[in-house]
Amino acid sequence: MIDQAPTRTLRSLPARVLGSRSARLAEPQPPRAGRIVAYVGFFLLGIVVSVCGSFVQALWVPAGLLISLAATAAVFYAGLRVTGTKLGAGVPVAGWFLALLVLMVPRPEGDAVLWPGFSSYTYLFLGSIIGVICATLPTRGGYLLGAPRAGR
Repeated sequence: MIDQAPTRTLRSLPARVLGSRSARLAEPQPPRAGRIVAYVGFFLLGIVVSVCGSFVQALWVPAGLLISLAATAAVFYAGLRVTGTKLGAGVPVAGWFLALLVLMVPRPEGDAVLWPGFSSYTYLFLGSIIGVICATLPTRGGYLLGAPRAGR
């Protein structure tokens, strides 16, 4: 009798990071109260990442832009994975964008945080694209915006 070693399938980097659909479906859904607390926390975290990213992307060009976008993507994806719903990714995007809208308005003295320029526009555009990508990734189950489907 010949013993065969178990074969390992090589998965791509996105499959290793995002996990397989069956692995995501096997994860338990957090309780409703926990998701609500997480939504509030991720909204506030989206605001914090937006404010910090606005300063960092202008401070160290181009490395600061990459750091800001990486932090933005991490918060959006964490919201998706922690809550297990698409709303979990959308809530930090809303906080991020709301803070950016406030930061783009010039003050009466003429000061502004986000000046018109390549780095600021790139941060705004790519951050929005990352938010849309994270909000459209598959979630754990049949939940849309945190509400269970009928019949569950």
